[in-house]
Amino acid sequence: MIGRLRAFVRRHWPALRLRTILLSVLIFAGILPGLSAIFLRVYENTLVRQTEAELVAQAVVLSAIAASDWPGAVVVPLDPARRDDPGYYRPEPATIDLGSTPVLPARPSSRAAAAPDADAVEVAARLGPVIERTSRTTLASILLLDRNGTIVLGYGRGGGLADLTEVRSALAGEPRTVLRRNDAYHPRYSMEWLSRAAGVRIHHARPVLINGQVEAVVVASRSPRALFKGLYQDRIKIGLGVVGTLGVIALLAVLVSRGIARPIEALSRATRDVANGGGVLPPAPATAAVEIQTLYEDFGRMAQAVDRRSRYLRDFAAAVSHEFKTPLSGIQGAVELLQDHEMDPAQRRRFLDNIAADARRLSALVTRLLDLARADMARPQAGLSVDVRPPIAKAVDARSSRLAISTTIEDETPRVAVPASTIEMVVSTLLENSRQAGATAVNICAAALPDRLVVTLADNGPGVAPADAGRVFEPFFTTRRGEGGAGLGLSIARALLAANDATLDLLPTTEGAVFELVMPLAE
Repeated sequence: MIGRLRAFVRRHWPALRLRTILLSVLIFAGILPGLSAIFLRVYENTLVRQTEAELVAQAVVLSAIAASDWPGAVVVPLDPARRDDPGYYRPEPATIDLGSTPVLPARPSSRAAAAPDADAVEVAARLGPVIERTSRTTLASILLLDRNGTIVLGYGRGGGLADLTEVRSALAGEPRTVLRRNDAYHPRYSMEWLSRAAGVRIHHARPVLINGQVEAVVVASRSPRALFKGLYQDRIKIGLGVVGTLGVIALLAVLVSRGIARPIEALSRATRDVANGGGVLPPAPATAAVEIQTLYEDFGRMAQAVDRRSRYLRDFAAAVSHEFKTPLSGIQGAVELLQDHEMDPAQRRRFLDNIAADARRLSALVTRLLDLARADMARPQAGLSVDVRPPIAKAVDARSSRLAISTTIEDETPRVAVPASTIEMVVSTLLENSRQAGATAVNICAAALPDRLVVTLADNGPGVAPADAGRVFEPFFTTRRGEGGAGLGLSIARALLAANDATLDLLPTTEGAVFELVMPLAE
């Protein structure tokens, strides 16, 4: 099932440009807060909590006024030192939430109740103008109940509300806020059904404590600010936020385009040009991201390497064709002569020997080409730590009968990160080249640098002609082609060393030939 779904998605997935994907992500990130505020109703819940905070503030002030004006109340003077007490100021947090607080039925009409308390009636008479002016401004319905739950001030005076949940809590000494349905509410906007707070009303009941006893209760209620009305009232701020968000998105889109999309498109065009055998890699834009600039640098190095490799392969193919063409032409000519002419045994033997010699040369060329291919494909080995003395001694012993070889290598010579077989093969090749060039003595010495070991091989032969010094490491270059030399020994040696970050060079000198082998030290 999952495999079929993946196949369906792959078949129908549209080809999207990078800038389209990035712009879509930025736009989604920009509108996400707005979606959360509207569809998750975070903003509406904030409005409801704000309304609760306003009712709490009004009830606290009115209950404090009633307590201070209550007959027989003992007012304790405030100690100014208490203001410095860290726990003196205690804000009362909101307690209701549209997502979790249950919505109770609408507040019922007041029931018949006992005669109101005389002290409560007296306080209500003095507090009435204050409550009236407060309600006129805040649009809150404010009731004052005595300790029995009888309404002494406000709508339904003389009735009782002691059975209400919030009133019972306040009579017990704990302020309480509840949500109740508002039966008097009638929708006025077509989209108002989206609001959960449109048909509810917030009720807050707070006790009036007199000498430590609950003598009255202040009940304040009000409908919360409607969601759409709140959005309309904050339209300027919301509009500025939307414009600012779109501006930031536009700026980020420009930065993304100039820092990522455009450089990648330019690099893609350069890649196609390079693949077609031409083109020039443009410089990395200054506004491109650091990773993109690094990608440009890496691509530039890769393009140069590909170009060098392409030239190398073209030259190598031409050299191979030339090297194979000569013996093949000799073999073909000898065979034609043998087929078309009658020859005496000695002449026939001479032609057959020529064919055999050319065949041996071709076989040697194939073998050396395979060695060169393996050397080019060699990879560095991790964790190598090799003492150079044993492989050098082994190569020296194999040719000590033909050359006078002296070595100057200290016992404390540092170890290198090059395989012993490679060191032996390179030294053997250099010694054999010295012998074939006519040298009779070779001196090998080693010197340690901070991060490299330099091994120098100097012979007393005729040396290398200045015109040939720059070509001795080229494949198929040899000065003794007539003797069957393939000219691949030094190329193979250098390729094997390059695989391990080592180098082989011919040093300029007036006498003999001096080769310098530089190898990295082991970690």
